[in-house]
Amino acid sequence: MKRYRYLALALTLATVAMASVIRLAQGSDHQDTPDVELNPASDMTDVYVFPGTSPDRTVLVLNSWAFVTPAQTMNTYFDPNLLYQFKIDTNTDGVEDQVIQVTFDGTGSGQTVTVRGPVAPPVAGAMGNVLASGAATVSGPINTALGSASGMQVFAGWRDDPFFIDLEQFFRIIPDRKPVTGTLAQLPDTPSASAFRNPGVDFVAGFNVLSIVIELPTASLVAGGNPKIGIWGTISR
Repeated sequence: MKRYRYLALALTLATVAMASVIRLAQGSDHQDTPDVELNPASDMTDVYVFPGTSPDRTVLVLNSWAFVTPAQTMNTYFDPNLLYQFKIDTNTDGVEDQVIQVTFDGTGSGQTVTVRGPVAPPVAGAMGNVLASGAATVSGPINTALGSASGMQVFAGWRDDPFFIDLEQFFRIIPDRKPVTGTLAQLPDTPSASAFRNPGVDFVAGFNVLSIVIELPTASLVAGGNPKIGIWGTISR
């Protein structure tokens, strides 16, 4: 449940510009293991990094829980037993130097979100799922814009799934990636399929995800004048 890109990170498609460096990364990691598929709250579907509302600000996005239908949306919430993290490498050594940690309290529509950081990670590396001590940077109810325009702003809640793909044809082309449960699991194996349909089909149109959106000053993400950083996300217990 980890993904890593330098200065430009996206699991569908996103362009990241920060300081003087612009790079592009592409990929996807929806439902990447059977354990994640059976525990959708821990399914990190997308991570995005892109310029914010002004040249000195950056937006971070972490999405989870793929393919939530409109009927399911009002009963789908963040898992209060999970730790959601953005990890930031400021010296390009592949190890996080800062983390932004996001936790949730309560269940249902009364959930609250708490964001800590950027702070030094209590534990670095793959096992770095220890909650940082200290006061929260931003906290408040989900589905609400929180924080300040000059500092950190946070939104955590439902959003339309930004993953555009002809997913049914994808699972016909690569049937071993087909899920083990749900409607898509019933697709027939047709390994001879070789192309996406034309015109294109946006299978996830109308589906939602749980999204954590954070905008903050870019200066809080960089260190020592280094214009190149790495950002990835994790969801852990």
